[in-house]
Amino acid sequence: MSQRKLHDLFSPKSIAVIGASNRPLRPGNVVMKNLMSAGFNGPVMPVTPKYKAVLGVLAYPSIEKLPQRPDLAVVCVNAKRLPEVVEKLGQFGCKTAVITAGGLDDELDDKGQPIVEQLTQIVQRYGMRILGPNSLGLILPQIGLNASFAHADAQPGKIAFVSQSAAVCTTVLDWANNKGIGFSSFISLGDALDIDFGELLDYLSRDAKTQVIMLYIDSVKDTQRFMSAARAASRNKAILVIKSGRSSLGAQAASLHTGGLVGNDAVYDAAFKRAGMLRVKDLHELFAAVETLTYANPLRGERLAIISNGGGPAVLAVDALMERGGKLATFSPQTLAQLAEVLPSTWSGQNPLDIVGDADPSRYAKALDIVASSGEADALLLMHAPSALAGAEDTANALIEVIKHDSKARRLNILTNWMGEATAYPGRVAFTKAGIPTYRTPEGAVGAFMHMVEFRRNQKLLSETPSTTDEAAVDQNAKLILQQALERHTYVLETHEAKPLLQAYGLQTIDTWLVHDVEEAISCVNQIGYPVALKVQSPDILHKSDVHGVSLNINNQQELVIAAESMLARVQQAYPQAKVEGMILQRMALTAGAQELRVAVINDPVFGPAIFLGEGGSEWDETKDAAVALPPLNMGLARYLVISALKAQKIRDRRLPNGLKMEALCSMLTRISNLIIDCPEIARLDLNPVLAAGDNITLLDVNMRLQAVDARGAQRLAIRPYPKELEEYCQTKSGNRVLLRPILPEDEPNHLAFDSSLTEEDRYKRYFGARGQMTHEEMALLTQIDYAREMAFIAVDELAEDDRAILGVVRASIDPDNLEAEFAMVVRSDLQGQGLGKQLLQKLIRYYQSMGTQTLSGITMIQNRGMAGLAKHLGFRVKFELEDGVIEMHLDLQNKDQDEAN
Repeated sequence: MSQRKLHDLFSPKSIAVIGASNRPLRPGNVVMKNLMSAGFNGPVMPVTPKYKAVLGVLAYPSIEKLPQRPDLAVVCVNAKRLPEVVEKLGQFGCKTAVITAGGLDDELDDKGQPIVEQLTQIVQRYGMRILGPNSLGLILPQIGLNASFAHADAQPGKIAFVSQSAAVCTTVLDWANNKGIGFSSFISLGDALDIDFGELLDYLSRDAKTQVIMLYIDSVKDTQRFMSAARAASRNKAILVIKSGRSSLGAQAASLHTGGLVGNDAVYDAAFKRAGMLRVKDLHELFAAVETLTYANPLRGERLAIISNGGGPAVLAVDALMERGGKLATFSPQTLAQLAEVLPSTWSGQNPLDIVGDADPSRYAKALDIVASSGEADALLLMHAPSALAGAEDTANALIEVIKHDSKARRLNILTNWMGEATAYPGRVAFTKAGIPTYRTPEGAVGAFMHMVEFRRNQKLLSETPSTTDEAAVDQNAKLILQQALERHTYVLETHEAKPLLQAYGLQTIDTWLVHDVEEAISCVNQIGYPVALKVQSPDILHKSDVHGVSLNINNQQELVIAAESMLARVQQAYPQAKVEGMILQRMALTAGAQELRVAVINDPVFGPAIFLGEGGSEWDETKDAAVALPPLNMGLARYLVISALKAQKIRDRRLPNGLKMEALCSMLTRISNLIIDCPEIARLDLNPVLAAGDNITLLDVNMRLQAVDARGAQRLAIRPYPKELEEYCQTKSGNRVLLRPILPEDEPNHLAFDSSLTEEDRYKRYFGARGQMTHEEMALLTQIDYAREMAFIAVDELAEDDRAILGVVRASIDPDNLEAEFAMVVRSDLQGQGLGKQLLQKLIRYYQSMGTQTLSGITMIQNRGMAGLAKHLGFRVKFELEDGVIEMHLDLQNKDQDEAN
């Protein structure tokens, strides 16, 4: 579907209202009123056979009688008429439509055909774009467009709001109008039959009028597009999201509301964080977060200072900060001494700064100036409790003046909490007018600050340079275990069966044997020695603990016989129909000084495989008892998962002699991620327990559930993994062997060295002018690419020193419609003429041909004749624009002759 056709939705020149009405409170009447009153300056054309005019505007009896093709149609007819109406709009050439009717999921036409299926076919046939069904419409205040049946209009502003719920739309509209907050666009997505969150995020991320994007989500359908678009948009715009269905019952209700799949809420949470978005719990938090992020400077750090005229409220703020994992600023002795000079002797002497109940505006201003000058805080919370000695409004106005004229204060992120109602309200109004965030309660103010902190953490996650594991090549024969199991209709593998596959990925299991009866168990233990663990083996028993199917620390033959016989008897009694394959024997692991964890991989119906980390137990609920991350993981992302688990106390570092070691844990999680990416046959993986003993991590009990593999492959993953299949070797003219491969986030240090090695002339040609060394943030953008929407191939000399390893790079980004990719290329200055540029560009051409992209284009400076010559040799149309001083290059990728040339 085309982003270009969304232009008619966001910039219509003419509008038709199908089903327009003169009857009050009908959607067709409200839409007409809103269109007429909002100030839209193009023609508004009501279509209805019932009236000659609607609200005084000449009406047309049918779509065919319209005097011109409308850019946008708002369809306000009942569900059964939709196929007929949309078909006529398509025939008439209309490219975008808003559908207000809801409840289409089970709706059939007169012939018994599902209406949703018919609409989908019509839309595809005519290349139309549909907003809805069940959409309230859209409001674009900048062009005076209110094509909705909302109860009010929206004010112009910098926030784009997209919601699946019409009721949430009207609530947010009410709140925003009350607060004087405006919107660049206000979109009711409805059931998202066609236009979905991903496409709108792509559009809004490029929209100069939009600064902040707010989303209300019931469910996500195209997860790869959603994650890809969200990650791209988050790099330059704040995205706030509220997701309904945090409880299981709420998730089911959300599914019924929009017809989406019920996903695990913890997985949604992990997805939002991974995409750099900020999730809030409810509408109140959403409104608070909008105010904070709209007014705030980007946080440089997380240290919060608090200035208050009362000790109690300040302590409440500190408690809220600690509960949410915040950080209180610590002041140096010099700063404390400066504060003591200007504050009464009874002040608190530390952060939070209680400057005493009779504090006047001057005292606040002096304390504020010292804190701002110290550089020891990143944000400041100003608190004021009602006082007869210093009025709330006067104090607020005085501080507004100080902040306005103090450049040091403006560098801080300042939040205010003016407590109380009648006396405090004018002060809060004054702060709002001055663009300074203000809150009624200490907890609300701290919550808003933590929104900024969480947003900063998620943004850092987007640009953090990860390290990598020492990943050995995987023995492909190990994967045959999965195919062979499926061929014999075996859908569960236990530890002893999965061991060769796990070992191929560097995952250590404990030695395990399957025995079929007590005699075989005795014989086996006589060879391996005591102590041992014994576990029942049955594909029909999911949790062995349900039948006490695990016996530990068996020290002799008598204990072994008793344990085995009683275990089999319990299984026979509890599950008489269960197929018992035998018993599992394991040497007892040395658990002294080690810690037990649990790792699971669960296929979420929305986002695909997700990795859960917790401490486990028989009552384990992964939603509540584990931290979650989406694959692919590298060492940096795995570290973030472990830290999240520790902070949320999903796992606890018990400080055992051989307990948790970060490097080993992250390596294990990264290897599990690689296993899951490579093996779509794995439907679920439960490692319980996992024994963490310093550098040694052992999987004690493994339950691997399998599934038949479909054609989706990597498509089942929400985030496209590193495409290892695109690696290939080539030779330079001098005979050196070079690896051509996609770029990785871990390449950042070497890529910086490569960029710095270029001559001034080559840098000038590459960047169309002189430029200094790249920053970490700029390099992160070049190395942490989204393989779903851009590609960069690097040429690597695997034998060279790290800072000389990268020899050249070619990269291209693609438009959301997969029509055109725009490339740029550079080869290390001392290696030009070795044929590397040609091989890199040919690889890029082959890649985008396989992706179905139409055109590959590039632009280079007029001095770069070598690039122009190479492009011409590879079949590009080369055009010299002497006036602009550039050379333009275009290649038709789907040309058959071109296929043969490359």
